[in-house]
Amino acid sequence: MNGMPTLTTALLDLLKEIEGANVPLIIGGGYGIYLRYMRIVEERRQTMFDALPEPRSTNDLDLFLRAEVLLDSARLKLLWDALRRLNYEVIEGAEHYQFVRPGPGGDKERGIKIDVLTGPTKPFEGTQVKFDKRRVRPNPSVNLHAHPCEEALTLTERASQMEISGMLSLSAAYRGTVLLPHPFTFLTMKLFALRDRINDAENDYGRHHALDLYIVVGSMSPGEWDECLVMRNVHKGETVLTECGRIIGEQLAGMDTLGTLRLRESTYFRPDFDVNGFLTALKELFP
Repeated sequence: MNGMPTLTTALLDLLKEIEGANVPLIIGGGYGIYLRYMRIVEERRQTMFDALPEPRSTNDLDLFLRAEVLLDSARLKLLWDALRRLNYEVIEGAEHYQFVRPGPGGDKERGIKIDVLTGPTKPFEGTQVKFDKRRVRPNPSVNLHAHPCEEALTLTERASQMEISGMLSLSAAYRGTVLLPHPFTFLTMKLFALRDRINDAENDYGRHHALDLYIVVGSMSPGEWDECLVMRNVHKGETVLTECGRIIGEQLAGMDTLGTLRLRESTYFRPDFDVNGFLTALKELFP
């Protein structure tokens, strides 16, 4: 898969730099879905759908931090120092929570981009941490913030550990551990992303988010599906789930709705995809 070996090396470099720092990284986004897919293939798990596309390529690492890390500036500084040692640069306009390590010749477009994120802001209420819709700012400041994702309502619920291995940039073998969000969490995040990008030409009209949704649903094991139903019931009536249901009703209600068309427009789409099964599953999870 294009870009994925490079991303794996970049992640391993970072894990090596923060080894022993007690800064667990939750990997979201397209790369997190890729890691989840590779584990399923390796373990030969039973999945909901037989026809699954290879996850799309990406050059982004979405690093989610638990609230406890953002409440501890000393631990957060260890991550900030690691990013600096690895030559990551701030991205103008998103200083302190988006970074890029330029590619060959200083080309930032071909470099590795890191987004530092966290879940909902509720855990920071009544603390010294400052936050708004755009960023969570630790206090005291360590020049590293996180972009809050209210839609990641269940970010730390049933997150699973995954060991990854490969070569560091210095050509030494390394093995590290990350956390992957539960499929339910991936779905709430990707539904919001599809909503926000579905008419955005500069972001491929959200086609990659529609594809990611299909991959997450289709790659669930029967046990994970049951866990999703439990998580749905626990959080029933919460604003995030209500909005997910609204998005599905508007964009993924049938074959002719725009979200479904975005999936079918994806370059990764195949005729053997179980689109009806996909739509039915979403409606059951988010009625």
